[in-house]
Amino acid sequence: QVQLVESGGGLVQAGGSLRLSCAASGSIFSAYVMGWYRQAPGKQREFVAGITSGGRTNYADSVKGRFTISRDNAKNTVYLQMNSLKPEDTAVYYCAAASVSGPDYWGQGTQVTVSS
Repeated sequence: QVQLVESGGGLVQAGGSLRLSCAASGSIFSAYVMGWYRQAPGKQREFVAGITSGGRTNYADSVKGRFTISRDNAKNTVYLQMNSLKPEDTAVYYCAAASVSGPDYWGQGTQVTVSS
């Protein structure tokens, strides 16, 4: 079992930055691929960024060059640095811990709102 708790969401103007954090507990954090997903009102949840235990990353095309995912295995925490935010980035952002079959555990989500 893995418990995930996100923090760092909020309201920001377009062009601004936010840093999301996801603290994990309960199992071997370093064994999981960690990811960030988001869900905007009326839309399906979508992949944003992922990072392996070794630090290899991948991003959705919509956030490449603006968002950076990182992890600190010693602190059991994964981060999402979001720069140059756009109104279309507005969503609930979820942290996930994944095995080879996909996300196994989800956090409760944190709201990010970008005003124009």
